[in-house]
Amino acid sequence: MTQNETPTRAGFAALIGEPNAGKSTLLNALVGAKVSIVTHKVQTTRGLIRGVAISGGSQIVFVDTPGLFAPRRRLDRAMGAAAWSGAAEADAVALLIEAQRSLHEGVLEIIDRLKATARPKQTLALVINKIDRVKREELLALAAAANARLDFARTFFISALKGDGVEDFKTWLAGEMPPGPWLYPEDQIADAPLRHLAAEITREKLMLRLHEELPYQMTVETDRWEEKPDGSARVEQTIYVAREGHRPIVLGKGGQTLKQVGQAARKEIGELAGRTIHLFLHVKLKENWLDDPERYRAMGLDFKSGS
Repeated sequence: MTQNETPTRAGFAALIGEPNAGKSTLLNALVGAKVSIVTHKVQTTRGLIRGVAISGGSQIVFVDTPGLFAPRRRLDRAMGAAAWSGAAEADAVALLIEAQRSLHEGVLEIIDRLKATARPKQTLALVINKIDRVKREELLALAAAANARLDFARTFFISALKGDGVEDFKTWLAGEMPPGPWLYPEDQIADAPLRHLAAEITREKLMLRLHEELPYQMTVETDRWEEKPDGSARVEQTIYVAREGHRPIVLGKGGQTLKQVGQAARKEIGELAGRTIHLFLHVKLKENWLDDPERYRAMGLDFKSGS
């Protein structure tokens, strides 16, 4: 069905939950393409990443939000504010929780805040992810406990990684979107500029290779994207680190770490852009970037919300 056929629906669906609940993996599965980076590390997503999916006559704009957790610094607070702002503006909100974890304090706090802040016409769904890790009885008990705390419109049992239950969730959400024209062209899968997605890909490759503490004190920005006559593109990116001691970690011995990161990022950016990419990475020290409003704007975060 195309947008020219009636009726059509379009709206926003926010994915919220704790870090590592699988929101980015689910977003990519729903969209059918990689629009949000995925790592085994927590707090990977920083700003609001929007992916666009079509189901029947409905266009669903999915909002992948930063994981909700107890904030310790300005960046944490800004990420939390971004997550809740994404939820507040959405037509539907899906709370993603891990099947193998009980309703511990962090999840309960999210449920209670959702209960207190949800709009009257806002659709709330519970999505229990990683269902292959626990027995059916445990899944049902977890769902019952969560629904006793907040009466969700629907509960879904899925494996975002394997795709189990994802299509059913998307089909249901499509019917929950308000009637109206589509918000994006039919072939658009994300609303973020290509240069932003390219920077996120490089950050993902860095996070997968580097030590635990470094990634959260590092950011990547695309400084230049130049289309070449042969159809390729020259892309220049800067990796900002907060401490001088982080530079050699990013570079690696003889520059090998940065080279390998560049090779992996160049391949994936090329697949995303559909062209050959010539990627040039630079590592710069910016000691106070975590307190720099410009860096927050580049990540799609509100600097003031972190104060």
